[in-house]
Amino acid sequence: MSGPDVSVEQHGEHVAVVCLHRPPNNYFDTALIAAVASAYESLDESGWCRAIVLASEGRHFCAGLDFAANAGQDIAELYRAGLRLFAAPLPVVAAVQGAAIGGGCGLALAADFRVATPGSRFSANFARLGFHHGFALTVTLPATVGRQAAADLLLTGRRVGGSAALALGLCDRLAPDGEGEPLGTALAYAGELAAAGPLAVRSIRATLRRGLVEEARSAMAHECAEQLRLRDSADFAEGVRAAAERREPRFSGS
Repeated sequence: MSGPDVSVEQHGEHVAVVCLHRPPNNYFDTALIAAVASAYESLDESGWCRAIVLASEGRHFCAGLDFAANAGQDIAELYRAGLRLFAAPLPVVAAVQGAAIGGGCGLALAADFRVATPGSRFSANFARLGFHHGFALTVTLPATVGRQAAADLLLTGRRVGGSAALALGLCDRLAPDGEGEPLGTALAYAGELAAAGPLAVRSIRATLRRGLVEEARSAMAHECAEQLRLRDSADFAEGVRAAAERREPRFSGS
């Protein structure tokens, strides 16, 4: 189940860590998301795994898709791979160190739970790029923080630190900043999930997430269409340039 960009390790009797290995920012593409989905599916078939921790190597959890380097990325194909994450039957705890930005925020929200630290940062920064959000954030962000807070986060693209994320519900537990965190706390959290009755956990989780895959599929189809429409805009080109140059964007509305 391991590869150069995604590894799988067993921790204890019933917990697995699926780790991204594209430091420091762990940008994703279709191949990486498909590899994570395949790892989830293989762990479900393993018989021993009851809970998964999604982690990453390096400074940041995930900065989403690198638009500057992946201008020709087939977004529909990417979201087909992403939909497999929502369909996976095992509970997932995301260990969010550093930043979860753009699609990386979407990846974190595809998990059942998130553990962060005070130094973690979450941002659905698409509007700051002159772009439409994706990765089913249409569904997952309002479900996690409420409709009004989701609108604030999506329309401003602002960053939220770990303590504020906990207050909003963007993360479920806050680990202290320090060596081994938030992975250590996420492993303990996954251990609690794995210690519960596995048949009951699957059944309860399936009930709670009933209809989620269909909602995510519909949301991703609309998000993809809007992203394709805006990808050729002058504002998106300016947003990507501004991000690369670490300056404020100057949008023209065209």
